Amino acid sequence: MKTQRERMINGELYYPGGGETELRELFMRSRRLMREYNQTSEFEAEKRAALLKEWLGKTGEKVYIEPNFKCDYGKHISVGERFYANFDCIMLDVCPITIGDNTMFGPRVSLLTASHPIDAQVRVSGLELGSPITIGNNVWLGGGVIVNPGVTIGDNCVIGSGAVVTKNIPPNTVAAGNPCRVLRPITDEDKTYWEKQASVYWADVEGN
Repeated sequence: MKTQRERMINGELYYPGGGETELRELFMRSRRLMREYNQTSEFEAEKRAALLKEWLGKTGEKVYIEPNFKCDYGKHISVGERFYANFDCIMLDVCPITIGDNTMFGPRVSLLTASHPIDAQVRVSGLELGSPITIGNNVWLGGGVIVNPGVTIGDNCVIGSGAVVTKNIPPNTVAAGNPCRVLRPITDEDKTYWEKQASVYWADVEGN
């Protein structure tokens, strides 16, 4: 027989209140690390990094998450190199959350793998389920973006502030809205424009 945790991370119906020791211990462990992390000061960068290494399932070497950060278990979250999340990030990781390299979140971004049955009687019985979320490399989620269960966001995407992402977003696109939809592809013209802006910046800085 599968454990409740196995059912949970596989996206099957599970019962979080079933008294299973493993889930309860993971839950309480996450609450302890959440409290410790969010009570660190701005002078404790090394402690924050160590806590994230302990808390999350997998991290790159350079990862920074601004407090307050909240998640269910932490163990089901994998983040790549040079990941940054601004204030008040929430990750409900009843199912795996996978985030690539060079990805950044604005403030109050929420990744929500958790879900509930549509039928009211089944829902109030306490049964729950979820679906994994995958965020690619070089992605920027603007402030207040909500990513719903089961969504994949492709590499190099930009998701506008306040978007509610209910369906997969293909790579190399700009998307926004509620529900979130693709507005346009990211083009060579974008690359040329921003490379020019960057070169102007560096010339100005080095000139001084």
